[in-house]
Amino acid sequence: MMHFILNIVQIPAVIGIISSSLYYLICLWSAVKFLGERESGEAARPTPVLPPISLLKPLKGIDPEIYESFRSHCQQDYPEYEIIFGVSDPNDPAIESVRALQREFPDRRIQLVVSPKILGANVKVSNLAQMLLEARHDYLMINDSDIRVEHDYLRRVTAPLAERRVGMVTCLYRGVAAATLGSRLEALGISTDFCPSVLAARQLEGIHFGLGSTLAFRRAELEQIGGFTSFVDYLADDYELGNRIAGLGLAVELSEIVVETYLPPYNLREFFAHQLRWARGVRDARAGGYLGLVFTFGIPWALVALAASRAELWAWGALAFTFFLRLAVALVVGRNVLKDRQVLKYLWLIPLRDLVALAVWIASLGGHTVTWRGDRFRLKDGKLYRIPPQTTSDV
Repeated sequence: MMHFILNIVQIPAVIGIISSSLYYLICLWSAVKFLGERESGEAARPTPVLPPISLLKPLKGIDPEIYESFRSHCQQDYPEYEIIFGVSDPNDPAIESVRALQREFPDRRIQLVVSPKILGANVKVSNLAQMLLEARHDYLMINDSDIRVEHDYLRRVTAPLAERRVGMVTCLYRGVAAATLGSRLEALGISTDFCPSVLAARQLEGIHFGLGSTLAFRRAELEQIGGFTSFVDYLADDYELGNRIAGLGLAVELSEIVVETYLPPYNLREFFAHQLRWARGVRDARAGGYLGLVFTFGIPWALVALAASRAELWAWGALAFTFFLRLAVALVVGRNVLKDRQVLKYLWLIPLRDLVALAVWIASLGGHTVTWRGDRFRLKDGKLYRIPPQTTSDV
């Protein structure tokens, strides 16, 4: 009986190995295409139109290296732009960093908007809606508080918006890990799992979403989709903004530039909670595509095949081949596309990262609660519903 069960288990394992291998090959092909386009684009890049732009940065609390990340936005090679920071709590500790920035860069137009009025469950989007009232320009950009950029960031990201067919520009990013295992697993996942999936989506169907690392767009398109308040209750606000602008028939372009995020020193519990929040947000935003991720867990499927076959030679070969493709994706995307200097150092953690990713995927299929910046919410159809502090059930 046991022998029969093990033979049956081998069937989905082999299917998983084949589908994962095809997925890794698509990721490699997509990365090579992106690299080729980036190199040819850099060689033939014309002088872009540089419209005045308002950069919106919603804040809550202190992120690692936050002041240096803020400074990088004040050192842009760009003729006219303003930076608008926004908080909902007048006692938010990030305010002091903004005040210090204003003192260091008195010639920059740097504003702080305090918005205690909560317009919906997503406080970040609530802040953005109120920050927008202070924005002077018709070209807008949003990025997360922990993003650090190069001096030509604004110039290169806004360039594609000169074409009317382009409605949004977004960016890939790499994580700089703190000295904890959770933080290292997070950074490794960004460079070797998440960003390859973005490149594959770009090549197969085009990008119909935005990434919180950078969202550049025009005020006119924002107004057409109903403004920030139209998705003020959604968890995946960057996805919603990009998806709704794409719904206008406009392209969402992936910029050639890569930005950087400095990750907190997550312990394993915090890392798992952060991954679970992200996973459940993706699940609710793109249920079909999220379920399909089960066919991309190459190393776990190869390990199942190895166990079910009782370590037969073919299973060892399948594991070696799958592992080779997985490492190839990690190196091509992590090192060549993202210029992530930490990938080689933490490459040995990839099997553990992939097993944890599978555990997160399984856990995300059930449950409807997420924790975000210390607050708990119930998630339904992509929308957030705040849970009172005394309620802890997860049904």
